[in-house]
Amino acid sequence: MHTDFPTLNSLFAQLGLPSSADEIETFINQHAPLPAAVHLAEAPFWAPAQAAFLREQILGDADWAEVVDQLNMRLR
Repeated sequence: MHTDFPTLNSLFAQLGLPSSADEIETFINQHAPLPAAVHLAEAPFWAPAQAAFLREQILGDADWAEVVDQLNMRLR
């Protein structure tokens, strides 16, 4: 049984970004608010591989989808 759920910290680590709570807050403060018309994966601050990962997680309703959605909401 899989009991480890992705967290915002682990998402940032997966994306190759600094992942401490303070670093995540700094990232969000630097990039928010993301315009409503811009999908999270299409935001200009992602590298192509990061954008592809985010897109795949949401479209595939993968384990990461909930935490990706959390990030999306925090950036709005």
